[in-house]
Amino acid sequence: AVRDPNGFRPLCLGKLKGRGPNGTDGYCVASETCALDLCKAEYIRDVEPGEMVIINRQTVQEGKFTSLRLPSKFGVSQCIFEYVYFARPDSQIFGDFVTKVRREHGRQLAREHPVPDVPAGDLPPVVIPVPDSAAHATLGYVEENIRLGKPCQQDLGFFRNPYVGRSFIAPSQEHRDLKVRCKFNPMTHVCEGRVVVLLDDSIVRGTTAKQLIGLVLQAGAKEVHFRVASPPVTGPCFYGMDFPTKEELFFNHHKANLDSMAKWLGVKTIGYLSADGLVNSTEEASGNKAGFCTACFTGKYPIPVSEASATEMVSEKAASADATENLFDKR
Repeated sequence: AVRDPNGFRPLCLGKLKGRGPNGTDGYCVASETCALDLCKAEYIRDVEPGEMVIINRQTVQEGKFTSLRLPSKFGVSQCIFEYVYFARPDSQIFGDFVTKVRREHGRQLAREHPVPDVPAGDLPPVVIPVPDSAAHATLGYVEENIRLGKPCQQDLGFFRNPYVGRSFIAPSQEHRDLKVRCKFNPMTHVCEGRVVVLLDDSIVRGTTAKQLIGLVLQAGAKEVHFRVASPPVTGPCFYGMDFPTKEELFFNHHKANLDSMAKWLGVKTIGYLSADGLVNSTEEASGNKAGFCTACFTGKYPIPVSEASATEMVSEKAASADATENLFDKR
């Protein structure tokens, strides 16, 4: 089992107690601990960046691992987007629990962009997470707003139909729009007559966010404010994730103009978590200060990517777009 020297992706070791040959312990490797839970394996530790763990007969007999080290040229840069969106909330990655970190992202977002003030006598804003990945950031956001003296309440604003497939694999935008409407149905009694704060973990293209905001307004919301528990995505990823091209990204499409973004989405205000706020809250919650990659947010690529290589990779993605739709088309 080998983890890349930068540690971009998580990798962990698990023990299958008594399930090896002749009653010895067996061992397994997975990217997230939720996979260990499924096979009833005990989490041992993370494979370290640049570490090659050898699991052989001696490991099974003695319970000892042999490790080799790959040279590291650019240091450690764990993908922070794993904590934001990719990893399952019931997993432990990079040494800590995903839910714990996402909740801290929500708290920091509340400090930077709290809920709006409402007139005296009106009901406080209701904060609604975009199902399902924004649920834990929303918990932290509401907790911190209340601690700061900003009254608000959390509620579930959408029923998520579990029988509808993923919207990003539909063959056309029209089909994707229909799938979103079938997949998410707004709770009218939650939204009607209320100031709604819709919270998402990230926004890449903005298409699903726009549709969900439209559903909330159709359900009778007085006004909608949009909060994002991560910074604006401004660049593609060259380290293993299939992001849209730079031109297709929501933030770039609107030339970083927040008023233009809010108008297009149909919201009164929009607030992103800052890049520094994301890194600081991640380090505070996880205690992990080994280093994180924030290239998709900041454009600071930890492994240099030449312009020629970047152009070639973007061209390859475009050439394969007809066969496989982008992971983030739904977002």
